[in-house]
Amino acid sequence: MTDHPIQTFTARWADIELLISFERNWLGGDFIAHLQITSAEPHRAPLPITETGYLSHFCSAAVIDDAGGPVAYVSGWLDQAAASPRWKAGEVSRRQMSLF
Repeated sequence: MTDHPIQTFTARWADIELLISFERNWLGGDFIAHLQITSAEPHRAPLPITETGYLSHFCSAAVIDDAGGPVAYVSGWLDQAAASPRWKAGEVSRRQMSLF
């Protein structure tokens, strides 16, 4: 059995399937958690928190717990980041067809 179990979740955000892995005790303590967020389908689709479709993120495990868990934390983070003018402009550009 591992000292640092990694939990894996799937979620859907804005028609993008997400793969979220969560390691609560990244360095063996209860303080720093590690999240990995990947857009699975479409593969590596841009997200408001990463243009590459992948993000490694460290934060307090308590913050994730307070948000309702890893899926709720990531969903809320994406919703908040999607409200930015930069993401909204990019969304329009990504949805618009181009001839070139």
